[in-house]
Amino acid sequence: MRKLTLGGLTAHVAGGSDDNGGGDGPAIVLLHGFGAPGTDLVPLAKEIAAPAGTRWVFPVAPHVLEMGMPEAFAGRAWWMIDMAALQVAALTRNYDALATHTPAGLPEVERTLEAFLTELAKELSTTTERMVLGGFSQGAMLATDTVLAGRLRFAGLAVVSGTLLSRARWTSQVAACQGCPVFQSHGREDPILPFPLADELRKLFEAAGAKHTWVPFSGGHAIPPPVIAGLSAFFRDTLG
Repeated sequence: MRKLTLGGLTAHVAGGSDDNGGGDGPAIVLLHGFGAPGTDLVPLAKEIAAPAGTRWVFPVAPHVLEMGMPEAFAGRAWWMIDMAALQVAALTRNYDALATHTPAGLPEVERTLEAFLTELAKELSTTTERMVLGGFSQGAMLATDTVLAGRLRFAGLAVVSGTLLSRARWTSQVAACQGCPVFQSHGREDPILPFPLADELRKLFEAAGAKHTWVPFSGGHAIPPPVIAGLSAFFRDTLG
């Protein structure tokens, strides 16, 4: 695995012909969740059975939550979250407060991610059309917003325990996913991002004509074995 910095973001790169992103295989770019270190999802490169030669890229979010911690262990964020407000909304089932919200830092970090992905395509001698963009939790929401914006085109989208944001805007943009492979998973007992909002997002994708794979599971905010198996099949079908 190697580390690189492109377009204002640092990332860990694995897989390919040399475990450093070499070769000409397709790429999977996964964005970690709020509060996780930049290496949080790296083990998935070994756990998921993607096509041979796939390059794996794990960008590191720009905001550091735990100053003074060693970089490899510090929690990070794509944008800042009012966790108390999120918990109140989840506990009171005020789903509209979550689904209609557009985070203040989302447009800025999305542009940063797009610059990174454009430079990454050059670095890997490929195109974004040969990349699946995805993530977990907050990273899944950023990935979704980036795909729906439509400024870059991707091979597919993987939404792992993400949820609906900016309902009006996403509803107006989701037509960009017509025919696009989309993987989505969510725990029915998720205490952080409510299952009903993930199910509403599922319905948006399906109504838009996305090639949608849906893996609901019994559990919380996690990536259990059924999701690993589902992602393996999705990546083989999409990139194989």
